[in-house]
Formats: sequence, C-alpha cells, structure tokens
Amino acid sequence: MPDAPNAPADTGKVAARANAVVAVLAFAGIVVSLMQTLVIPLVPQLPELLDAAPSDATWAVTATLLASAVATPVVGRLGDMHGKRRMLLVSLVLLTAGSVVCALSDSLAPMIIGRALQGLSAGVIPVGISIMRDELPAEKLASATAVMSASLGVGGALGLPSAALIADHFDWHVLFWVSTVAGALATVLVVSLVPESRVRTGGRFDLVGALGLSAALVCLLLAISKGAAWGWTSDTTLGLFVVGALVLLVWGAHQLRTSHALVDLRVAARRQVLFTNLASMSFGFSMFAMSLVLPQLLQLPEATGYGLGQSLLVSGLVLAPQGLVMMAMAPFSARISRAQGPRVTLMVGAVTVAAGYVLNMFLMSQIWQLVLASCVIGAGVGLAYGAMPALVMSAVPVSETAAANSLNTLMRAIGTSASSALAGVVLSQMTVSFGPAEVASQNGFRTVMAIGAGAAVLALAIASLIPRQRPTSTGDGATHGAPEPVPAGRVERRA
Repeated sequence: MPDAPNAPADTGKVAARANAVVAVLAFAGIVVSLMQTLVIPLVPQLPELLDAAPSDATWAVTATLLASAVATPVVGRLGDMHGKRRMLLVSLVLLTAGSVVCALSDSLAPMIIGRALQGLSAGVIPVGISIMRDELPAEKLASATAVMSASLGVGGALGLPSAALIADHFDWHVLFWVSTVAGALATVLVVSLVPESRVRTGGRFDLVGALGLSAALVCLLLAISKGAAWGWTSDTTLGLFVVGALVLLVWGAHQLRTSHALVDLRVAARRQVLFTNLASMSFGFSMFAMSLVLPQLLQLPEATGYGLGQSLLVSGLVLAPQGLVMMAMAPFSARISRAQGPRVTLMVGAVTVAAGYVLNMFLMSQIWQLVLASCVIGAGVGLAYGAMPALVMSAVPVSETAAANSLNTLMRAIGTSASSALAGVVLSQMTVSFGPAEVASQNGFRTVMAIGAGAAVLALAIASLIPRQRPTSTGDGATHGAPEPVPAGRVERRA
C-alpha cells in the first residue's frame, strides 16, 4: 500500500479544506445578515438625511424586505440549475454594489435602489447550506449547517451595536462603506476557497413561476409591512391581501402543471418538509418579537417606571450576546440531532425559546435580566435553526437542496414580517401617557412577549407532527432517515 503513509496528510488537507469552506460561508452569511440591521440606527434620522417625508423614508427598510423575499426562492432554484457557488457570488456582488450605491447616496431614490440590491443577497445562507451538503464530509455536515444557520442571528445581533457605534462617531455613509468592504472580502474569499458544486439539475428556468411568486410575495409582504401606516382596513391594504392570495392560487396551479417548476410543490407538501417550513415560520415570528421589544424597553426613559433609559448603542450591546450564544449552540444542535434526530432538536429549541419569553415577562427591570432572557431565547433559536436545514435536506432530492432550503428561509422571513406587524399593532394600541406623548405600556411589552412564547409553543406542536427519523449509520446529523431518491435524469455531475 504505497499511498498509506500519505493518508494522514491527505485527511488533514481534507479537514482543513472543509473547515475553510465552513468559515468562509459562515462569514458570508454574517455579512448578509448584517444588512438587515445596518440601517436601524439611521431610521429616525433618514427623513432629514435624505430630505424625504417620514412615510417615504421607511421604504429604505421595506425595499430590502421585498427584494429579499423575491430573491431567495429564485436564487435557490438558479443555484440548483446552474451552480450554487456561481449564484453565491452573484448575490455577494449585488450586496457589494448595493452598499456602494447607498454609500454614495444623499437622496431617497438611490438609497432605496441600494437597499433593494442589498436585499437581493438574501439567498446566501440557504445556498451556502446547500454547498455544504454537496462538499463536506458527512460527519461535519450537521455542525456546519448549524453554524451557517446561526450566522443569521449572529449578524443581526452584532449589526445593531456596530452600526450604532459607527453612526454615533462617523458620517452615516461610513456604515455602507464598511459593508462594501465586508461584501468585497466575502466575495474574494468565496472565489478563493469555495469550490463549485458538481450537483446540478439542468433544465429550463420557470420565468412565469418566478414572476408569479414575486408578485404574490410583494403584495402580501407590502400589505403586512405597510398595513399599520395605511390602515389595516384600507382599500389599499385589503386589495393587496386579496390580489396576493389570488395570484398565489394561480401560481400554485401553474407550478403543479409545469415540468420545470420554480418550487416543486409536491416535494414541499411532503409531511416532513411541510411541517418543518410551518415551524420555521413560527420560529421566525417568535425570534423577531424579542428584537422589537428589548430595544424599545431599554431606550424608554426611566421616568416611565419600567424603561431603562439606555442609548441605542447599549441596547445593541445587550442583544449582542444572543447572537454569540446562537453560534455557540451549533455543536450542541448537531450532537442532539445525531443522537435523537433533528426533530427532537427542533422541539427542544421551541421549549427553550418559550421558556426564555416567559422568563422575560417577569424579569425585565434590569439590564442583566434582559441579557439573560435574550441569551436563553438565543440558545433555543440556535438549536432550532440548526435542525431545520437537516430536516429539509433529509426529505428532498440532492438536486433540489438549494431551492428547498431557500423556501425554508423564505418561510422564516414571512414569519418575521408578520411578527413585526403584529407587535407594532399591539404596542401602538397598549399605551400610556408620558408627558405630551403616548408610549408603549409595560403590559404591551409583556403581551408581545406572551405572543412570542405562544409562537414558540405553536412551533413545538407543529414539530411534534414531523415524522420520526431512524438514525443512519453515516454520522450525518442532517440526513436522519432515508433520503428521497433523485429522479433519473435530473442531476448533472460536472467536474
């Protein structure tokens, strides 16, 4: 056996290459998730900075939301067809270009364009997870996908204090120059260290399906995000809900008829995939409730009797440990999935999140109490987010991994948008007088926390309906249970 002496060295090279791929993809995920919170410190100042009406300035946030929803399923499908690394690079280039546009903008229109371009990069995390399935050894996949999933929370948690710090001490354009550098660095690292996947479906892109889904998502998410401002019973809001629902029905009928569907609804309707996606929506709702409550509670004046009178920077620092806890939970998520299956991991995460919200309802008068509650919630989210890709990937053909993960990410985003809308309604209705103004009451905050706990319990109930998986002998926490066979002729393997 002449090659035997080189085996340890070869194994070491494979391990080092796998670790590099995971690190680069996780960094790219963090950079993309940073874009979601980057503009938050600027929101109150945007009307003045961009010489725009307050209602118009909010489009700098809404544009990112809508672009993310549209891009995620499209990028996933294109990644399965034409190469996941290729679409990862396209997404990062769009993020970098959007950051440059925002950095050079001094008016509303270019800011909206730049923020929309940044939103088009939202497919990086699901596509990155799909690359991991194609490229990593089985024993590394579970922990790697958990790390990649956690990058969503890490970027979001670290983005707020970082952005607040920069906005307080530098010109606001620096925020976007920093994101430009981060996007460019992520692009270079992907080019240098991430290989192109050999697994592709080929076929034709379903342009009609992409346009139909995009139109439905834009209508529904626009109604959700702007309903409070326009009025939930206004003709515009109700009209968007009705049009979105009708377009979605027509789109679904088209997807079932076409041979090259954007989203394979038959695969999406499989019990394991369907209930995982529904649980993802509930988790997206639950996680974001805390991100809305804690900053407001921290920044309200102490004179209210329950506000803590802290700055935006301190508020961000309180949330930052949550993201680090999410990342730290990645190996524990993988370990539970290997031993008990990702279904159990998802259920444990749901119970932990619910416990964190209940804790927060009673402990909200000191900074350390909010840090504790946010870390408990972060631990639960970290466990659950590591399990979701595992459940999805074990139930779909390898040739549809990116599209399936993208749909799962989209469901989380829809839950997040719904959470923002509902929490906004609750906090605007449950108020107390404070000087000449009305501010959210303590009971209003507790109500939102109770809703967050309820959403986590709902995720637990949904997860209990996911079929049990038989552990495999591969050691791969992401493939418990027999994977679905890949249809003949659907996969091209290219060197």
